Amino acid sequence: MTSTPTTARRSKITPEREQEFFDAVLEQLREHGYEALTMEGVAARASCGKSTLYRQWKTKPRLVAAALRANRQGTLVAVDTGTLAGDLREAARIAACTSGRDTRLMQALGHAVLSDAELQAALREALVEPELAAFAAMVERAVARGEITADHPAVEFLPAQLMGVLRIRPVLEGRDADADYLLRFVEAVVLPSLGLTPPGTSRTPRTPGAH
Repeated sequence: MTSTPTTARRSKITPEREQEFFDAVLEQLREHGYEALTMEGVAARASCGKSTLYRQWKTKPRLVAAALRANRQGTLVAVDTGTLAGDLREAARIAACTSGRDTRLMQALGHAVLSDAELQAALREALVEPELAAFAAMVERAVARGEITADHPAVEFLPAQLMGVLRIRPVLEGRDADADYLLRFVEAVVLPSLGLTPPGTSRTPRTPGAH
């Protein structure tokens, strides 16, 4: 009698189904934080068995890292207005559209990214490195146009200024950094630090009723 092979068969997950799992992970992270996120909770949100998740990704950190990498974005990569000041104003408007979502995600990961190298790398790949590359491209174009010098001392701090204010306003004021706030920050702080706003130049008027 011929025996039947007993090797376990792994079900194939389509890219669309895999993205549903990743979306469920990020939703759970934003709502509950990393520590409270469970494979069971993700499985319930994605309508699958938790064994499917364990079979594919083995552990929670691996699943979260995969979700972050799969949702890697470059929201500022297409910004090119012809001037550095215009690029930075447009970057502020775009960043305002995702500030709440991305800030909640980074806050949710909190201490975990400091203690897990894989998570930290995935977070940088997903949210940090694409934006750093975009800022570098803006500066490179500005240098080529003669707007600023390549060794301008403020260039080093440009990403920290814009990305930092996005993360800190919710902590300081309990509200996201909206477009009005970010544009005023660019006009009052970023452009003058780069020498792109002459003394006495008026800032962008604050939108009536804006916070």
